[in-house]
Amino acid sequence: MYISAKRLNQISKKTSTKKGAEKRIVHKQKTALLGVVAPLIATIFIGISIGLSPWFAWEDNALSDLGHSINSEVAALFNFGLLLTGFCLIMYSITCFRQHAKYTSYSLIIAGFALQLVATFNEVYKPFHFLVSVLFFLSLAISCIIFAIEKRSVLAATAFVFGIVSWILYGLDIYSSGIAVPEALSALAVSSWVMLSAFRIYSDNELRKQGKLVF
Repeated sequence: MYISAKRLNQISKKTSTKKGAEKRIVHKQKTALLGVVAPLIATIFIGISIGLSPWFAWEDNALSDLGHSINSEVAALFNFGLLLTGFCLIMYSITCFRQHAKYTSYSLIIAGFALQLVATFNEVYKPFHFLVSVLFFLSLAISCIIFAIEKRSVLAATAFVFGIVSWILYGLDIYSSGIAVPEALSALAVSSWVMLSAFRIYSDNELRKQGKLVF
């Protein structure tokens, strides 16, 4: 069968376009995994740091005590975990998540950068450490609000309320604990919708790859 040069060119362009689209889908899926990996890295490194620190007590300590470069023997491990988590969160925010939730991505970028500052300026740098810690948790709270509005996410709204309540109860001495408890609870609450968004981005692109989702 004779196929004209023009037709061959059209077929070639169509094939090239399809391959390009498939590559973009795969790239989005890979970057989506960063949204799952980031919270897991934080959990693993913090968990190991606590396990290696028999002096750490949820009733008395802050999580940042683990990162004190003079008093903590696991400071390097703990702070590296925060730096790596912040990096993954930033990369997730500037890639596929930015297309998924544009305005929330800006706030998450700030949160990721603030987390890296928490690790860099650990408790040895007392005044500045406090400021960057406040910036980190504020950016998490703001991210919850923006995502709840932008994507009409009930989970993000719930995470915001849960995190705020945990801090209020701690501030009012309703429960006796170190500041590590509201720190961990609020961070875990935010992690829930961040990870869910990553799973959704991954699954949506899997459907696109299979041709079951066009947009």
